Formats: sequence, structure tokens, C-alpha cells
Amino acid sequence: MRADDISTLVSVGRPVIAPDGSFAIFASSRPDLEANRNVGQLWRVDLPDGAPRRLTRGVADSGPRLSPDGARVAFVRGDAKGKAQVFVIDSAGGEPVQATDAAQGVIEFDWSPDGGALAYTASVVEPGRYGSVEGLDAAAEAPRHITGIRWHANGLGYIGDRPAHLFVIAAPQTDAEPFYDPAPAVRAEGAEAPRKKVVAAEARQLTEGTASHSGVVFRGDEILTSPDEIEPARRDLRTRIVAVKVDGSGSREILGTDADLSVYGLEVAPDGAIVLLAHETGPDGVDFVAPGVGLWLLEDSGPRVLTDPATIDLGEVGSHITFDGEDMLVQDRTRGRVRLVRVTRAGELTEVLGGDLEVNGHDAAGGRIVASIATPESFGELLVVESGESRIVTAFGAGAAARGIVVPRELTVEGRDGYPVHGWVATPDGEGPFPVILQIHGGPYAAYGIHLFDETQVLVDAGYAVVYGNPRGSAGYGRAHGRSIRQQMGTVDFHDVIDLLERAIAADPRLDGERVGVQGGSYGGYLTAWVIAHDHRFAGAIVERGFLEPVSFQGTSDIGSFFGDEYVGVDAADIARQSPLAVVGNVTTPTFVIHSELDFRCPLEQATRYYSALKRQGTEAEMLIFPGENHELSRAGRPRHRVERFAAILDWWKRKLPVQ
Repeated sequence: MRADDISTLVSVGRPVIAPDGSFAIFASSRPDLEANRNVGQLWRVDLPDGAPRRLTRGVADSGPRLSPDGARVAFVRGDAKGKAQVFVIDSAGGEPVQATDAAQGVIEFDWSPDGGALAYTASVVEPGRYGSVEGLDAAAEAPRHITGIRWHANGLGYIGDRPAHLFVIAAPQTDAEPFYDPAPAVRAEGAEAPRKKVVAAEARQLTEGTASHSGVVFRGDEILTSPDEIEPARRDLRTRIVAVKVDGSGSREILGTDADLSVYGLEVAPDGAIVLLAHETGPDGVDFVAPGVGLWLLEDSGPRVLTDPATIDLGEVGSHITFDGEDMLVQDRTRGRVRLVRVTRAGELTEVLGGDLEVNGHDAAGGRIVASIATPESFGELLVVESGESRIVTAFGAGAAARGIVVPRELTVEGRDGYPVHGWVATPDGEGPFPVILQIHGGPYAAYGIHLFDETQVLVDAGYAVVYGNPRGSAGYGRAHGRSIRQQMGTVDFHDVIDLLERAIAADPRLDGERVGVQGGSYGGYLTAWVIAHDHRFAGAIVERGFLEPVSFQGTSDIGSFFGDEYVGVDAADIARQSPLAVVGNVTTPTFVIHSELDFRCPLEQATRYYSALKRQGTEAEMLIFPGENHELSRAGRPRHRVERFAAILDWWKRKLPVQ
């Protein structure tokens, strides 16, 4: 596939299934170059044998949630101002009705058990900020007085002056008469002109203060949510969960920081039991390296873990809990795959869905399970499991397949110390020899998977063989594998990627070991910069959105208050021992530095300092900076920027590592 073929990459969001299992609803999304944004709608599939049909026709409809009786679907759509609002539509189809009118947009929402109300979180901004006063732009706002150790977040910006609060609002009737624009009229002196009505009900705010609330889960006449206060002195990753009365009469704590848990997900079972996806944070409340996310049952005596955090990893982005009777369905990432497993309250675990796929979302009812998946041939499909048999009911991968894709070859090699290194090789058609590019993923506690990956496919289409894998430090190989580089970055992880590259080249005569390049983003940018400071075989390198200077990362990154401390330590000698900027003087490889202006995860200064050091010492270097983008450019940036990024990458490799 080529760069502009990213428009064929259709992802399938978390599906929902009717209470009787008779139909499922899901959202699709894909990059659109003309619209220069991701676009998508809701779809309905009647089960067991119906064909998918488009349910809505919005620009970017997402996040469907069925009402408890299955008659209505609430979902997220941009309003006239582009703010995310909840809309409601009959589950059989029809015209959506706007349910919320949050000034800054809705973040999360849930249906009440009786279907009569919706609860949601939305930011409440400090007066005068973020367009709350017409004509007052950001440059003219009052200064921000910051006293805590956090003040911004990647993809958002400042956080202290717009905490998210909990609201509840009556759910609209989908058959009610619509609202109409008031016509101009002569009115009595002093009389106000009527305003256009947008929603039928007025929301009630249930929380106040400086804490920002995340999570919205009904439990009877209460709503479970997590308040997050910005710490005054040191980072604390431990989560509190409170139950807020729907009538606004008060709240109570149901999980305190004394449990030493960081919560990723929360759901309420049909019998009222509270189940968590969480990991232990250690005695200091900041241990997040290879966190070991497990399934926890909240009991009267405290939380009880149901899965083994050392071997079962439930921390994949988007992981969540589905109830199937008393059992729980969760996603376990393992060796580049994400399988669906069933866990009983006794802690017994069985596989429901596995093989060469990655499960991204799921739901269960009426004896059926639906799951959104990715495979080597498709970026997103909907799959149904019934009576132990599974079948895919969509064909979204056909567009990419028609453009041409290569299914990578999987391999495991023995590293220099005998440790197994797992990865893949993707090659163009033909006998070669092909120049080889070593790709390194971000994280570091993340992983390359088996799903259709545009980064690899575009390089292969251009004539390059691509080697990529999951060195020590990655997710999906047990917690010990992930923690092996804690305060030892640039050691065994460096060895693993080089050993994978060398063994892959040795095993395939089509790979030209004399013509190699290396590239990576985020932690992959870190390790790329580390590789070229210690290994000079590469014709070129691309260092993208990298973690390159741990010292300044502390005061500039949105995770700087704890990430570097945990991964490279706090001792100056330890930091220098693991810092790419500390060894930049050894780099002779031509290097292309790519970054985004609004990257607050690995801030732009990481790139500019590294680039400046290369130029100052005479190493050939170029830099590309994308305006208006953040750390997620390559995955979720504006489609035109994503294509322009690919064009720049291919141009770099054409000049430094030409295909002969």
C-alpha cells in the first residue's frame, strides 16, 4: 500500500450487543484526505445472519452505548460548534436527537439503569478561558498560577483550569417534536428575544471543586467516578473511586489510595459487584513500569486480584470488561496478539477468542459475543462468536487488500545471551537483494502486533524489507520481560533489536545486510538515537518524537514528573548513562529528526536539542516539524499530515538508502 492508501484503513470501535443478542451496533472510522480528518458512522448488524447497514450519517459518530432495554443508542457526535455531544437514536434507525449541550463537549457517558437519564463528564472552564468570553482570545487571557506538579497533557493542553465534572441529564425522547429557530419579531421594551433550544432538558452538575473526574458508571442510584487532584509536590498514580448520589445528596468513597491501585477500567456486574482493571503502584505510588494490569474484584474486605499480573497482561490500550453472566471477558495481550479470555470470580481463566488477531473491543448477550478485531489482512472487522464458533461479518479490509498488502513472516531468534527475541520480517515481492530498515516501537511497554500496519506496508511498497520486533521492555511477554530495562535502558533492549536484525538478515539471502537503516518513534526514537551512537553500520536514521534528554524531560513532559524517575532513575550518573543526548557526540549516521509542535509527551525541545547537537558537531542532520499536531501524529494526526510525513520518510530513504 502507498501513503494515500491510509484512507482504506477502516477501524472498528468497541461494539455493543442487544440484551437478547439479536443485533449489534458499532462505529467505524477511517482517515479521509478530502475532509482531512477521521470520518465514520454507526453500523447495525442483525444477528445471526444480517448484513451490516449504516445506521447514522454523521461526519464522525462514535462510542455507541445501548439503553438497558436495547431500544435506543446513545453515541457521540460533534455539534454545530464541533464540540462532542451525546446524541440518541432509535436502535432500528431514524433521526438522532441531541441529548447534551456541554460547552466544552462531553468526555464520557453512561445510561441510567432505567434508561431515563444519561450521566456524563465534561470540562468546566475557569471564567474567561477557552472562548468562554466572546472576543477574548487565548493571548489576552489572564496568567495561569500553577502550584502543582502537573499543568498540561498531550492532546489537550493546560489542565488545571478546566477540571472535568460529573453531570446528569434526562434522556431525550426520540419521537419528540424538534425545536425550531425563533423568527425575528418586534418585542416589548426590555423583553429578551427567545433563544434557540438545542436540548430538551437541563443538566445538573453533581461534582464541584478542583478535582477532575474520569469514569462514569451507574450503580443503582449512584454513579461511580474517579476524582483526580493535581498533586502539590510529588506524583501519585493511586486511584480513588467515589460513588456520587444521582440526586446530588452526597458521595462516599469506595476505593481509597490505601489500596495502592491505579485503575484503568471499572464496570458494575449485573448483581452490583464492582470489578476493576488495575495495577499495584508500589509503596511510593508511582511504580508503573510494566505495570501488570490485572482483573480485580472489589469485596467488603478490599480488592482481590483474579488474574496473575506476572503472566496475564490486561493493559492494552482500550481494554475493558464485559460481563457474560457472572463471568468477565477481558483482553490479554500476548506475543503480538490480543486474545479474549473468560475469567470466573474464582479466578479460572479460559480462552474465548485467539489466534492471529488483536481484539480491540467486545460485548456479550443472548449467548453471543461480538468483538472488533484487527488481523494481518485487515485493520478492523466485526466478529461474532456463538456456540464456540467464530465468524467475521464485515469486509472492511477489502479496500486495503485491493491496494496490495504483504503479510509479514514471524520469527523468533536467539539473542547473544540466549534470550529469545520475537519479531517479524516483511519483504517486497521478488528475489532482492532488498535494503533493510529496522523499525523500533514506542512505549517502551508497548508492542508491535500482527495487525495490518501502515508504517511497514508503505516501506515494503517502496522496495524495502522491514525488520521489527518486541525487545525486552516490551509488553506481551510477561512482566519480567517488561521490567528488565527499568533503569537499564539502552542495554538488553539495544542488544535485542540488533540481534533480531542480524539474525533476520542471516536467515534470508534476499535481505542486504550491507544496506541498512533504522527508525523509531517515542521510545523507538530513544532507542534509534541510542543505536546510532553505538553502532555505525546504518546508512541513515529517523529519530521521531523521541525521549532524548531525561533531564529536561522532567520539567517539560506531561509525564515528566514520574516517567524518567522510574525508567532511568534520579541519580545524575544513572541518567547520563542512559541518555541519548549524553552520547550524541558518537553519532556519525545521517539523521532525520521528526517531531510535532504540540507534542507534550515528548516535547519539541527534545528534538531541537538533539538536532542542534548533531548540527553543532558536524553530523549530517535534517529536521521536520509538524504544526498543530501532538504525540499521536503517525496514528491519529490529520490525514494530509500523515501522508506528508510518509512522503518525507520515503524521500529520506530514497536519498540515504536507495532501492537499486
